[in-house]
Amino acid sequence: MLVDEWVETVWKVLQVRPKTLHDYRRLYRRHLMPVIGSMSLDDVDVVVLQQKLISLPPQTARHCLMLVKTIYREAKLYKVCGNNPADGLRTAPIQISDKKFLTWPEVDERDWGRYNHQVRFLALHGLRWSEAAAITESDIRDEFVFVSRTVNGPCKSKTSVRKVPYLGWFKPLPMTYKPLQKCANKHGVTVHSFRRTYAYLLKTQGIHVTTAQKLLGHSDPMMTLRVYTSVLDSEIDDAGDKLFNFLNPIGNKNSLQIVPLLNARKGGLAPRYNSATNSNTLNNSAENS
Repeated sequence: MLVDEWVETVWKVLQVRPKTLHDYRRLYRRHLMPVIGSMSLDDVDVVVLQQKLISLPPQTARHCLMLVKTIYREAKLYKVCGNNPADGLRTAPIQISDKKFLTWPEVDERDWGRYNHQVRFLALHGLRWSEAAAITESDIRDEFVFVSRTVNGPCKSKTSVRKVPYLGWFKPLPMTYKPLQKCANKHGVTVHSFRRTYAYLLKTQGIHVTTAQKLLGHSDPMMTLRVYTSVLDSEIDDAGDKLFNFLNPIGNKNSLQIVPLLNARKGGLAPRYNSATNSNTLNNSAENS
């Protein structure tokens, strides 16, 4: 049986969401069908697949590999093929870099044109675009936004079904992604980056990471932690101020001194922080030692 013939059967028996099936079809038509579509299921070998995967960006290659595994998993299940050429194949690791995002004050001070309300709504509530685009006024009640569906149907996971405090600025979002994405790109960010704006806002306001996980609808707390560990340069400066204030209750940096004390074991000087109120005592001990 040809791969093309079998794939048409696979689309009918796969139990996946409509959007997932749509993505599978598009991925197959664009990347896999030109290479293996006219081949017999048993004739597709590792070399053919590996050459194709190498030519693709890492994330696309990963998706294609998973699709091939799915196609051959079903083929083995229905006994139309005995081997899976994708077994043992690996793709290049996906490189995850720090993504740019704007803080809430930066979002609020900018002019977003016709999408002023929609952008601020996204930044203050942390909804995914597909969730926000499905929100209506009836979903906003009792000072909360209730999230239970996306533009593609019910939320994919239980953790995505949630309520978040309503902070205003609601206005219906466009039902297509591109207009908002184009608007965000003009400011060097993406629509999805407004979720990071919200996560960072939660962090700076002292919201615990487990609470933030629920508000963001993350199933994996590590996803939330990756955002919570984002550090801006201003936070480094603030950390210095807080440490100085902790060591000096008066809160005066100028009165804080670093007193060198002899470290006998290492034969060097070890700095010790001290406020001006008792710095003379430590200075004397350093000289006596």
